Formats: sequence, structure tokens, C-alpha cells
Amino acid sequence: MALSDFKVLTFDVVGTLIDFETGVLGAVRRIGGPAAAKLGDDEIFAPYLKGRELHHERSSEVMKLVYIHLAKELGLPADEGSADAFQYAILQHPAFPDSVEALARLRKHFRLVAMTNADRPSFAFYSQTLGNPFHDSVTADEALDPKPDPRYFAYNRGRQSAFGYKQEEILHVAQSQYHDIRVAKSLGYATCWIERRQGQKGFGGTPAVPEITKPDYHFPTLKALADAVEADRA
Repeated sequence: MALSDFKVLTFDVVGTLIDFETGVLGAVRRIGGPAAAKLGDDEIFAPYLKGRELHHERSSEVMKLVYIHLAKELGLPADEGSADAFQYAILQHPAFPDSVEALARLRKHFRLVAMTNADRPSFAFYSQTLGNPFHDSVTADEALDPKPDPRYFAYNRGRQSAFGYKQEEILHVAQSQYHDIRVAKSLGYATCWIERRQGQKGFGGTPAVPEITKPDYHFPTLKALADAVEADRA
């Protein structure tokens, strides 16, 4: 199926469009002071991932608890002020350099739908950072069962069907093999892997998977996907 045959692009947001790894590392090193500045990326990501596993509820509320877990594990300041600063920093994650421009280009050709494990308040910040490009969006607090739970995808499938779109008309675009590509592929969705960590070792701030699921499309950046769409249409 050609890229131009799809009608809907569904997007993971945090990690695919929003550079949360840069945001988390910068916030921890800024808030944590000299001790945090000496830590490697993976040293920070390991307790961050465990903290998020322990506190998987609404992202606009529990990221301070994620920070406290991380800080105690790493011997960083774990006071309430530091935790609040981290919670606020989570809402200020930057977009990847190509995200805004590429989404604007893709919007000309597709219905764009956000599928995020962020809650609605957090997503409002991310959407604004991205230039509010989406026609529709689903957040974790609405779907109730966050990715990679198949029920999240079922929730969105029903939502999009109400607008007249079929599953075979949807291309799911994401960075996370764990949260998105593996489960979407198993459910019969066409998938596009944006490999933001191409050339880097490990899985960074995303949970590891035992093996890589081969997607239908594979690009290192969102710009490369937008370029491919325009080339296909030409």
C-alpha cells in the first residue's frame, strides 16, 4: 500500500514528536545540581523508567513522584520544590527540530490524530508546542488503558470509525517499539517507525523490547516521512 493511499495518520506524541529524552535529561541535570551533571544518560533513564512504571497515572500530576523516586535512587535533592520543578519541566519538553514543519506538511494530505499516553492537560502543552496540528486526539485519561494495552487502540479505532474511517485507512506513526509499533502491528495496523534513536545504543527513556518488530515503513525522522509522502504523491 502506497503512503498516499492512507487517509489517517495516528501519532505517538512523546518520543516521536516531542523530544522527552532531552527534556528529562536537561531537567534532572538542572534540578539535581553538580551531582546530576556527572551522571550519564542511562544512569538517569533507568530510575526514571522505574519511577514511571511505579507512577503510571496522569502525567500532569505524578511526574513529581517519578522525580522523587529517581532522586532518591541517585542521591539527588528530593525535596518538594525540586519535585515541583520537575513536574513543571515535563510540560516544557521541546519538539524535535523537524516536528512542526513536517506535521504542517503532512496535514495537507491526511487527517492527523494524536494517540498519547500523556493526559489531556499535558497534551495541551505538547500540542501547542507542535503548533496545534491535530484534527483529533486521544489521551490516556480518556482511553483509560494506556499504550501498549490493545484497548487503547480499540478505543481510537471506534472513535475514528465514527468519523467514517476504516482501520485499513490508518497508518500508525511512532518511535516506541514497546508502546506502539509492536502492539499496532499485532493488531493489524500499518505501522511507520520513526527511529529517533537511530545510531544510538539501547532504548534510552523508552522500555526495551526483546526484539525489534519490523514496521511497514521506517524513517529516521518525521521530515523523511513527509518527504516520502510528497515524493509518492508527485
